[in-house]
Amino acid sequence: MTSAGLLVDAFDRIKGVVHQAVDGLTPEQLAYRVDGTANSIAWLVWHLTRIQDDHIAGVADLPQVWTSEDWAERFGLPFDPAETGYAHSSEQVAAVRVDSGELLTGYHDAVYEQTIAYAETLTDDDLPRIVDRSWDPPVTLAVRLISVVSDNLQHAGQAAFVRGLIPA
Repeated sequence: MTSAGLLVDAFDRIKGVVHQAVDGLTPEQLAYRVDGTANSIAWLVWHLTRIQDDHIAGVADLPQVWTSEDWAERFGLPFDPAETGYAHSSEQVAAVRVDSGELLTGYHDAVYEQTIAYAETLTDDDLPRIVDRSWDPPVTLAVRLISVVSDNLQHAGQAAFVRGLIPA
C-alpha cells in the first residue's frame, strides 16, 4: 500500500465513525452535553470537519468547502467563516446547533471528497514538503496530514462516546 492509500483508508475510517456517531439523532441529542459544559456531538463533528477542511485546503492550495460550497450559510452559526472551533469557549460550543445530523454528515462528506481527491494525488516524494514555517521545526506535509488524522479520530471517538451517554 502507498502512503496515499494509507491516508485514504484513514479518512475513510473517520468518515465511518462520524456517520455512526450522528446518524438517527435528533437536534436535541446532537446538542447534548454530558455535564452541561462538555463538547456536544454537533460541535465535535463540526469542529473536526472544519479542521480537516481548513488544513487540507491549506496544503492543497484549494478553497475551503465551508465557504466555497456555502456550508457556512447553511449552518448559520454566529461565527466568522474562518472559525474552526479551536479554543472555543463553552458558550461558543453551545452555539453549534443543527437542525439535523444530515447537515453535519453532508458537510463532512463534502470535505471528505475534497480530501480524498487530494490524497490520491500524493506520492511519497510530496510528504517532506514544508507546509508551515511558523513552527520549530517547520511542519512537513506528512506531519500536517497525520495531525489532521489524529485530531479527527480523537474527536470522532469522543462523539461516539457522547452518543453512548445520551439519556434514553
